[in-house]
Amino acid sequence: MDSGEEKATTFLSRAASSLPPPHAIRDLLSHGVCVRCIFRLFGVSEYDDSCPLLKASTLLSLLEEQRNIPNAISENGSIANDLTQCPYDPHASGNEQPYCSVCLGILQFTNGHDQDLRTCESNSVSVLTSAITEILKKEAHQIDGFSIEISLPPVVSANDRAIWLYMKGRYASEEWFIGKLLSQQISVKDALRSLVTTSLESCLGVKSSSSSFRIRLTYIHEEASSKLQCSMQKFHGFKRRKTETNCKERMVDDLCGKNETISGEFHRCDSDAVVHCTLNAMQDDAFSELFMLPPEKTNNGCKLTISCYRLPVYIGGRYLKFSRRVSQSRWMIEDERMGEASVEEIIGNNTILVCGGDSYKFHAAGREDIDVRMLGSGRPFLVEVSNARVMPSMVNIQEIADKINNSNDKYVTVRNLKLVGSEAWNLLREGEAEKQMYLIFICIFMEKTFT
Repeated sequence: MDSGEEKATTFLSRAASSLPPPHAIRDLLSHGVCVRCIFRLFGVSEYDDSCPLLKASTLLSLLEEQRNIPNAISENGSIANDLTQCPYDPHASGNEQPYCSVCLGILQFTNGHDQDLRTCESNSVSVLTSAITEILKKEAHQIDGFSIEISLPPVVSANDRAIWLYMKGRYASEEWFIGKLLSQQISVKDALRSLVTTSLESCLGVKSSSSSFRIRLTYIHEEASSKLQCSMQKFHGFKRRKTETNCKERMVDDLCGKNETISGEFHRCDSDAVVHCTLNAMQDDAFSELFMLPPEKTNNGCKLTISCYRLPVYIGGRYLKFSRRVSQSRWMIEDERMGEASVEEIIGNNTILVCGGDSYKFHAAGREDIDVRMLGSGRPFLVEVSNARVMPSMVNIQEIADKINNSNDKYVTVRNLKLVGSEAWNLLREGEAEKQMYLIFICIFMEKTFT
């Protein structure tokens, strides 16, 4: 036994007490439920990347051995008489489902790839980790921490509930199932987050935290989501007819048909939050009428999109404008530029050059005309940098200030430049308050002068 198999066996020894008996596991496997989903359905949270080594045959053999059950598979591959409640043979060809019927391949890490899914490598989280690190390198991100964001199609939650109701209906009277609750499950999202976070921390050498840098995993499954939408529309149509609600939208009898007009309130673009809310509010009997128990097998997995980005970075300070030929923002009239430059471009372009962001927005406390200089203490401003590749340090901030202040044109200089967080907009409010005090002073002065 190699180290990987030994690690998997040790893990299973710890988890065995939380798992159902082998005949129930055979049942779940026969309906296309993957090994990782079996673990999380019964609250096993300690599993890691040793799970790919726990194939269906290994899982069953180890459980049967630990529970002193005679080996379910004889040497010629036939099934023993004492475990014929579910005639599932993990060694038989065709029994290995390419995509899990519950997580739709998400926890198998096979999204969008044609692979031999029965190999250990194809089911490893390292497949996903490698894809993320490639994106980080390609987009030249420098990170000292990260936060994982996950978006799953609501059909995954529906599948979780469907498989649980199936088990409840079949095994509620068995001793091992008594006391089991749906709330004890580990969700697909939490299981995925744990696996990916652990793997990325090891690979990147940085910790997961409430960092401004986000790694977003977006999963979609158009076929399954379309079927879910159809079921939801039927459910809402039933509720409306039952309560005799007078709706302006035209409802149809067969909401799954072609070229049908769908109610504006529950069309195909329903937000996931609305769908989740509706599913949670649905009673078990209504759910069982609308959805297949257990969920049907699928030959298509979820498609995955990976995006990496940093939340906006704010750099603020005060600017002074010495030229009467420089506008505050870029000023164009009929494709003709007004003025020689703008404060916005001088500060923004130098900022994004150092931070490496996608774009920037310039915010200032008040405005001045192009032919008006800004002297004194200067006007407060903020530069909002979108998706900065580098989280600016004090050295970077000073570099931005030097580029602006040492420019040959000397149109604009900046002072008190710094990286700002939640206090960013206070700078602008401070500037607005100064402007109000100035206007009050002028009004008082004019009133005393001309009365």
